[in-house]
Amino acid sequence: MSDSRTPEEDSSDSDGGAERPPRYEQVIRWAEYIKAQPPEVWGPQQNAVVNGQIESAQAVDVSAEEKNRIREFADEVLEAERGDEADASGE
Repeated sequence: MSDSRTPEEDSSDSDGGAERPPRYEQVIRWAEYIKAQPPEVWGPQQNAVVNGQIESAQAVDVSAEEKNRIREFADEVLEAERGDEADASGE
């Protein structure tokens, strides 16, 4: 099963009800796994995944303009999240 499908593409509910995306289920499984295993077991596995993602990102040929747009977008998302956290904490 590909984990890149949207809930609509992967929905098996006949009534059209919402279904959790496959990635959510994988996150739950990973959380259960790391609770059951010591960091010495899952740590290298997680590092391998993260390192692979970094290598993939570095291999993409992106122009300076595209990098700036991506960075600006990320900054906007982080700023919005910080604002949401501040609102939730009553600041």
